[in-house]
Amino acid sequence: MRTMHSFAWLAAIGSLGIASSAMAAQWNLATPYGDASFHTQNTKQFAEDVADATDGELDINVHSGGSLIAHSEIKPSVRRGTVQAGEVFLSSLSNESPIYEVDTLPGLAGSYEDAYDLWQASKPIITQMFADEGLMPLYAVPWPAQGIYTNFELTDASQFEGLRVRAPNINTQRFVENLGGLPTETEEADIPTAFSTGRVDAMITSVSTGKSMSAWDYVSHYSDANLWLPKNIVFVNKRAFDQLDDKTQQAVLDAAAEAERRGWQASREDSAESAKALKEHDITISKPSGQLAKDLEAAGDSLFEDWRERAGDQAKTLIERYRKRQADD
Repeated sequence: MRTMHSFAWLAAIGSLGIASSAMAAQWNLATPYGDASFHTQNTKQFAEDVADATDGELDINVHSGGSLIAHSEIKPSVRRGTVQAGEVFLSSLSNESPIYEVDTLPGLAGSYEDAYDLWQASKPIITQMFADEGLMPLYAVPWPAQGIYTNFELTDASQFEGLRVRAPNINTQRFVENLGGLPTETEEADIPTAFSTGRVDAMITSVSTGKSMSAWDYVSHYSDANLWLPKNIVFVNKRAFDQLDDKTQQAVLDAAAEAERRGWQASREDSAESAKALKEHDITISKPSGQLAKDLEAAGDSLFEDWRERAGDQAKTLIERYRKRQADD
């Protein structure tokens, strides 16, 4: 009986990839984004940097495009230790806490500078929330600012009436509803099919996604509204991390810091390159003005007030910290 219990104990530890130094040297990292995404390219470079810094003592195998685990299962899988690390769209966790929605609040942070201040202000709270689940954030990188793709010139909110709009997270869904539209949840990889089958008529996303999904095949206009800059977050099972020796842990942290710096710059570059590609494929890009600008602001203000009430004291702390950073800059 004692032998059977020992085998069961070893199997449980082995499932976390931390039974021995040999197991700890092999990490699987699951991401829902394809190899063409600058996020995935950055994550793969992070893995290479770790391998180089540790002379191959820690090998991180990046499984892209949802090939290992579906997006919605990545965080639970890392928490359980089924895989050691993962990457998710941060606001996709909003069903767990309103704090995860903070980078999808219209008008709060519409530039890279503001988005970085917002990340620094929210990072301590998010780090603690992850720690409570046995997880540790490594780095976060934003997508370019979000805008609105339509097959017509968008001039005011009345045009959203009955419009089926791709909305990848809860705040985008609420925002679309505030504008009078019909939100439809669609993963990035399903966008072409959603348009071709009529499940969506428009979408709120970045120029980066528009380029990678060949938006010009489905829409003709892009309203560059700078609504928000949502982030991906890369994180690790804390027990797997703690199993590493001090030198290897530091190598992971150093590579993560560089991945965050590199990723923010890559996002800026991708934003410019993607906007150029949209124009080259005859998508009309314009800034919201007149009634449309007022309607978007009103819908965003309503969303922010609702979020602040739901998030309570944490929201107050976070926003105060964010505003202080902005004032100090």
